[in-house]
Amino acid sequence: MTQVLSKATDQRIILQGTWEKFKLIQQASEDSPGVRLSYYEGTIEILMPGLDHEFFKSVIGMLLEVFFLAKDIEFAPTGSVTQERENVVSAQADESYCIGQPKNPPDLSIEVIFTSGSTAKLQRYQALGVPEVWFWEDGLFSLYRLRADGYERIDRSEISELASLDLAHLSRCVLLAETSRLEAAREFRKGI
Repeated sequence: MTQVLSKATDQRIILQGTWEKFKLIQQASEDSPGVRLSYYEGTIEILMPGLDHEFFKSVIGMLLEVFFLAKDIEFAPTGSVTQERENVVSAQADESYCIGQPKNPPDLSIEVIFTSGSTAKLQRYQALGVPEVWFWEDGLFSLYRLRADGYERIDRSEISELASLDLAHLSRCVLLAETSRLEAAREFRKGI
């Protein structure tokens, strides 16, 4: 009997292996758009995001870009670009942004948690030095800021350009987008 997986569901494979094995898998998957790979401390993760995952990461990105434009904030969307420290870590956020000009690492990485995954991903981002990481899970954002001893949960962004962003309003509009993206963007603009 063949099992058919829903395109709405993420598919995740976890393997153990070396950096060299990870790089071989990465090279072999170059012609597979939509596959996200990560590596940290001998763990290789292969993620094939489902439709729901991609929908929410795109809506969050769209609304953040509406905010940046409304507030005249210069930004560089870096999406799911691969962030790496050779032999240590490789990660691809669902969305990422640099405030001002592009830089490495980006100022903000965003992770959509749907069927699996967790804040354990913070270890990867800490190894990369990403200043702020946001998680979207069950209709809510949780934000983390990198400190000298690791990430600390925060109530609002400490990126000065995002400090005025009303996260509750953003969350409501992300959920509203399930019905209408246009209405979500209109409502979000009203609340900026």
